[in-house]
Parts: sequence; C-alpha cells; structure tokens
Amino acid sequence: MMRFREAACVVALASLAAIAPVCAEPFESNPNLATSDADYAAGKQAMDRKNWPDAAKSFQIALKRNPDSADLHNYLGYTYRNQKNYDLAIRHYKRAIEIDPRHRGAHEYIGEAYLMMNDLPNAEKHLTALRGICLLRCEELEDLDKAVVAYKAKRG
Repeated sequence: MMRFREAACVVALASLAAIAPVCAEPFESNPNLATSDADYAAGKQAMDRKNWPDAAKSFQIALKRNPDSADLHNYLGYTYRNQKNYDLAIRHYKRAIEIDPRHRGAHEYIGEAYLMMNDLPNAEKHLTALRGICLLRCEELEDLDKAVVAYKAKRG
C-alpha cells in the first residue's frame, strides 16, 4: 500500500512539473539572464525607472550576446512602444513571438501597441492567441481583454 502512495505522489509531482511552464513568470522565459548579463539587468533597472532610452540601449547591447532571447525582444518592444516608436516596437514583439510563440507578455504588449496604432483587428488576433495560450485566466489575457473592451467603448 505504501508503494502505491509513493508512486501516486511521484506521478502527481511529475504532473505539476509538466505544467510548471504555464505558471512561470510571463515576461521572462529565461529568468537567469537577469543575473548573468549586466546589460540585461541594467536595462530592466532603467525600465523600472521609466528611462526608456537607457533601457533600449542596454537591451540592444545584451541582444548582441543573446539575439534569440524572446525576453529581450519583448522588453525592447516595450521600451520602444513607450517612446512611441511603434514600428520598432512591433518588429521586436514579432521577433519575440517568432522565437517563443507562447510568450504571453509579447502577445499582450503587441496587442496593446496595435490598439495605440488604432489597429483593432491585429490587437484582437493577439487576444485570441492569449485565449489559446492561457489554459486558465492569466494576467496578460485579462489586461489585453480590458484594453480591447476600453478601446471599443471609447470608439463607440
């Protein structure tokens, strides 16, 4: 009987480990990058201070070492979006999604950028993508959903 319980516990833990990525930090698929790359960390600090030009500069330097980091592209998109440089923002968000099609943060942020550009159909595409990615409600889905609802209410 004890072996059955032990086996059941192992199966339960393995099941939890399998879904852990669904519960991971949405904006960082590689959280170790912040501790291993000083420019990445500096970019995040500048972003926290809303110093968008410094954040973009630091992230660009880090991107040279990590060109396939979905997180870096997502953060670059965010910094450019906050500088109202929507073309660069969209380019980096798209690259983040190309690298990691399930990157919840990139889907939310690109959807919000499209709303800022008055492009509701593209924003709704990313809202639909988040509905498929988030098995349960997730913050990114809720935030983009609220932004789309508010956009529609404002537009009439």
